Amino acid sequence: MTEKKRTEPDWQDIRVFLALGRYGSLSAAARALSVNHATIARRIASLEATLGEKLVERRPEGYVLTPAGTRTLGAASEMETAVQALRRGGSDGSPRGLVRVNAPPALTQGFIIDKLAELPRQHPGLDIDLASDVRAVSLERHVTDIAIRLGRPADGDVIAKPLGLMAYGFYGTPEVCQPIEDGAPPVLIAFDEMNAYVPEAVWLARQYPQARVAFRANNQVAQATAARSGVGLALLPHYIGRREAALRPCRLDAAPPAREMWLLTRPQDRKNLPVRTVVDYLVQVFSGEHALFAA
Repeated sequence: MTEKKRTEPDWQDIRVFLALGRYGSLSAAARALSVNHATIARRIASLEATLGEKLVERRPEGYVLTPAGTRTLGAASEMETAVQALRRGGSDGSPRGLVRVNAPPALTQGFIIDKLAELPRQHPGLDIDLASDVRAVSLERHVTDIAIRLGRPADGDVIAKPLGLMAYGFYGTPEVCQPIEDGAPPVLIAFDEMNAYVPEAVWLARQYPQARVAFRANNQVAQATAARSGVGLALLPHYIGRREAALRPCRLDAAPPAREMWLLTRPQDRKNLPVRTVVDYLVQVFSGEHALFAA
């Protein structure tokens, strides 16, 4: 007896497709779902057979969505949101479900965590997944629902909201700052080699090419921690430096230009209540802390 062809997608197939679509590799999707590679491949084949369309293509850089896969990923993400909301129950019109937020590491650790952790307390049906990346992640692949980025966003199918300017200054302990202000050459804290492309790192290397770099770290929160020890002078965003009681601004002639902060979302999420709730909250938080970021 031949097996009857399935006509309705299996939710487990959809979950696996979501993971592969978001992360782009069998290994990453398998880790996210705690399954093996064979399960991922089998579920993808099952969903493609059910839908009658090729959803992904394997390339040297990983798995790439086909046009049908891109359409399916959007619909699957909406299904995931609906399932999460149903699991929480309730019909009071409050935001329910998981919202993924992605932001640069220092901004995440030094500012956003404290603020965003308050939101699920205000809305018990709302869950937050906060991740940090130096490089941009994909809104299209639904890796994240909200992305906070430094610098004006490139053209793309996104809604971009300005959050203000992030200005910089040099910070150190009083023992470090005084000799530098009196004319001694600076001893610096800077980014590690893996992050030498970051605009602040590039500016610092050009401005002080002969300076000794006594300590390197991969983000500015870690650099501020090192600066508290007195090992050197750190170029920090003001929102970090101003909140470090052990540090004070050091008077140097130059500072890099301020960078624009932007909040990005997908156009199709403009009516998504959980996403809109988080967006409105973050816009309000950044607006209220303008003086902390500004020069």
